[in-house]
Amino acid sequence: MRCLRVIISGWTASFRYPIFISGFQPTISVPPLSTLYGLLSAAKGELVTPKDTNIGYVFTSESKFVDLETIYELDKNLKAKSNIMKREILFKPKLYLYLSNLEMKEYFKKPRYQLLLGRSSDICIVEDISEIELIDNRENIKIGNTILPFPMEGINGVIQALPTYFTDTIPRKAQGTRMFCIVENMYEHKGNKFLYDEDFDWGVYMHGLEE
Repeated sequence: MRCLRVIISGWTASFRYPIFISGFQPTISVPPLSTLYGLLSAAKGELVTPKDTNIGYVFTSESKFVDLETIYELDKNLKAKSNIMKREILFKPKLYLYLSNLEMKEYFKKPRYQLLLGRSSDICIVEDISEIELIDNRENIKIGNTILPFPMEGINGVIQALPTYFTDTIPRKAQGTRMFCIVENMYEHKGNKFLYDEDFDWGVYMHGLEE
């Protein structure tokens, strides 16, 4: 399968669990699809949805830490009061993004808006853009550091309902919310067949090809 591989890196990343509204804010270890479609929308300068491209990815980070973050709480009279919140942050993230739409290459060469890996402060840069060939139907390969649809035979991880993308309306609306399995670590998987990136020796699941 011919696809576009974009390698993106940054200093920090944080992906909020939808069920945590206030208090301590843990981060998901890998980005949800909605973050990635938001990244594509920023690069293009207009809304990008699963109709425009299928997505696969592998995401790594060097470590995780807790930071103190200043927030501002509004009362019913819209008066703001500062407070402190603890938030988990991923350090030195790197995203290997795979796209079926080769035309996306031009958007990453000159993004319309700043690219982010989570919050507005999680600025990232494009390290490399390549057209590559993913090998079809490879078995017994490393898979992980990503999310996969649930259920999938032989896959283990944290189960979480996550949106696929958000509309560009006001207010934004979550679309395609479903159950995903968050696979935090790489391991040798036996059973399902995946696309294979021989440059990095790992499997890639392309969301949208079989859903």
